Amino acid sequence: MVAATSQDSPVCGCLVCGCLDKFVPNNSDAWKKTDWSGGCVRRTELNCLQGDVFLKYSHIKLPDTRNSWSNVTMTLEECKDICSKNCSCMAYSNTDIRNGGSGCLLWFEDLLDIRKGSNGGQDIYIRMAASESDSLEQSEGKKRKVLFWILPLSVGLILVFLSLLIYHRRRKKALELKSKGGSGCGGNYKMNYNSGNCVEDFEIPLFDLSTIAKATNNFSIDRQIGEGGFGPVYKGILEGQEIAVKRLSRTSTQGENEFKNEVVYIAKLQHRNLVKILGCCTEGEEKMLIYEYLPNGSLDSFIFDEAQSKVLDWPKRFHIINGIARGLMYLHQDSQLRIIHRDLKANNILLDKDMNPKISDFGMAKICEENDIGAKTNRVVGTYGYLSPEYALHGRYSVKSDVFSFGILTLEIVSGKSNRRFSHPDHNLNLLGHAWKLYKEGRSTELLDEYLGDSCSTPEVERSIHVGLLCVQQCPEDRPSMSSAVMMLNNEGVLPQAKRPGFYIEKDAPDGELYAQSTVSETPITILAAR
Repeated sequence: MVAATSQDSPVCGCLVCGCLDKFVPNNSDAWKKTDWSGGCVRRTELNCLQGDVFLKYSHIKLPDTRNSWSNVTMTLEECKDICSKNCSCMAYSNTDIRNGGSGCLLWFEDLLDIRKGSNGGQDIYIRMAASESDSLEQSEGKKRKVLFWILPLSVGLILVFLSLLIYHRRRKKALELKSKGGSGCGGNYKMNYNSGNCVEDFEIPLFDLSTIAKATNNFSIDRQIGEGGFGPVYKGILEGQEIAVKRLSRTSTQGENEFKNEVVYIAKLQHRNLVKILGCCTEGEEKMLIYEYLPNGSLDSFIFDEAQSKVLDWPKRFHIINGIARGLMYLHQDSQLRIIHRDLKANNILLDKDMNPKISDFGMAKICEENDIGAKTNRVVGTYGYLSPEYALHGRYSVKSDVFSFGILTLEIVSGKSNRRFSHPDHNLNLLGHAWKLYKEGRSTELLDEYLGDSCSTPEVERSIHVGLLCVQQCPEDRPSMSSAVMMLNNEGVLPQAKRPGFYIEKDAPDGELYAQSTVSETPITILAAR
């Protein structure tokens, strides 16, 4: 949402680039009544997957900096490069306009309190849909010809065209609302998952609030089966089918972006080891996701519980490890979108009635282009104990970040111990350090959960631990791809030697070789890099 006003007038207006209105009022009726609180929105929705551009606006009093990031050493070109790689970055500018300009200032989310005047201010580059760049170039070319030939006639034609366009858009919107019985999509209307608008792109059922309330007995506390960073989760019955409903809490640390991520990614992904979304509800302030109900809940309730862990013999654990690996391989290379999950952990693995694992919770996920080996962010999200070193410390993430998390998860499944809570009477190593110590001493099988007894296959156990350690190696380039991990788990070939893992505590290590595990809460964390 973007709005601009003239410095010489209290009347608000949307930003204009060249001769084109790239922004339009968010609420036309309110705008006519001089209520500008809704601001302006882009005429053409952003589509980061197809590529966006940045258009230059001059003489601008820069937006509020509450959702900004700065670096005084960067050039404007470097600033543009960082912003273009982050889909949540909405605009960039120089921090200092003296001597030709220097420094980098990035804005995330809505651009608030923009003012435009004839004098003063500075340049700002705002993210727009790629088609807007083409339309701007075409408009400038036509403008030169028009000024030379028939300017008065062209002005009249433009006015007629804009009038027809406004009439068409208003009529289309009115017909959509009438056919859907109010706000939201309702029923089984199609949704554009990138913009959140109802258009003919993909199909996903959207349910009324009353339908979901009835299915969950009005969100009864007796129906609540869990709660996470997104909010509470309820069990319900919808059209004779058991469902799980994730309801966004108003106090949730997650919000609009995470909700859209879930809808965008899960709706487009189909794999037996990924949780299946059945629909969503976006009525009023309510935002809910409806999933298939998985009766055995999350993996952590089994492997980290003394009683429940006995239910998982070795064949079941090895089956779960392989299922998670295949699900990640699909996300990384076989799906129509190349997805980096970024929050793979035991309580984001759900188990169906046959103990088949399904990866869930795509609120933190990111799309990675085929030719992109990684990306960098200043907002690190995830859960300590599973974050790779390069991501937790430097904000660099790639498919190899997920591989690291998978390695931790594999060692936890084998041992029945949490990497974040592990302790040993003989040393102060965490689970990762303990596994590495046993591996170097040729005693890897001692990592195995003591409750497994004779139910395990020693070669499978050793191979699983070995693959887990290969996945958690310090350098991302040393870690295998998920397709290689799947092959190594299920074949008897010789495995490469594992190198030192990242994030473990090693006794008596020389300077520079102490890799300490941070101690934090088990809830998903958000780190904002210092400016």
